Amino acid sequence: MFAPHALCTHAMQVHHIEQETPDVWTLSLISHDVYAYQPGQFALVSINNSETLRAYTLSSTPGQSRFVTLTVRRLENGSGSGWLTQRVKTGDNLWLSDAQGDFTCARQEDERYLFLAAGCGVTPIMSMCRWLAANRPRADVQVIYSVRSPREVIFAKTWPTLQPRLKLTLFAEQQALPPVLAGRLTREHLAALVPDIAIRRVMACGPAPYMDQVEKDAMALGATAFMQERFHAPAVTGTRQLKITLARLQREFSAPVGVTLLAALEANKIPVNAACRAGVCGCCKTRILTGRYTTTSTMTLSPAEIAEGYVLACSCRLESDVALA
Repeated sequence: MFAPHALCTHAMQVHHIEQETPDVWTLSLISHDVYAYQPGQFALVSINNSETLRAYTLSSTPGQSRFVTLTVRRLENGSGSGWLTQRVKTGDNLWLSDAQGDFTCARQEDERYLFLAAGCGVTPIMSMCRWLAANRPRADVQVIYSVRSPREVIFAKTWPTLQPRLKLTLFAEQQALPPVLAGRLTREHLAALVPDIAIRRVMACGPAPYMDQVEKDAMALGATAFMQERFHAPAVTGTRQLKITLARLQREFSAPVGVTLLAALEANKIPVNAACRAGVCGCCKTRILTGRYTTTSTMTLSPAEIAEGYVLACSCRLESDVALA
């Protein structure tokens, strides 16, 4: 077995594991040292205590939760989620990185919040809702949470304990019974449920199509303060091929125009350190020598690195033949 990744320096022991929904589990971890984090942040986890990294939200709340918790949805063929939800057991040790990310309410002074979540995107939202209830009890907090069916509501036991300090609205695509609203959140729903959206800080987390839609709807209704946490890359639909040259490995291969550099490298079995896959953690920093591309995140890159052609592979979309250092 490999040693834990060098970024994961915090050893934590699994105290207990609780099943939230048919495919979601919360792992409660004991940290024997001080572990500093802000509500809504995530950590990198050393999968199988090896060099493989994955990013998971810290669903617990600093100052309020007894344990550091990870709430994980098991994905089909997911090496990280499969190991955490099926093989890890009480008493095992996990290795976590320092907390990371800017998706947190602790750095703003807003008094009105609207949290929009779908599926497992609710994990940072729960962390922030608990924090606001404890630290800013006068804050006006609304949560609109979308799921496929009521049985897939994550933290079902916790939401009632936070009311009436926050207003929770649930949408379910299937089997919805009052007070759960049937169907998907629409712009019309949003306008009716949050008429003062223009003066709220809107924070959203969920699958990519959901995120794209709620951002458009919120902006159309006048929202000016919008933040989102995105861990999903859009699908590639183009068929035209481009060439990627790896100078150090003396290899060439093809990939579709518009694909992320990370996806192209992984599809051709080129080892890449990638954890968050959202342009946040910086693990997949790669240098492009020649070629055209666009980037959606340069969060961990310095101006000098950007000038030298460094990109975050997960957030770099290729537009022409490229050569990599």
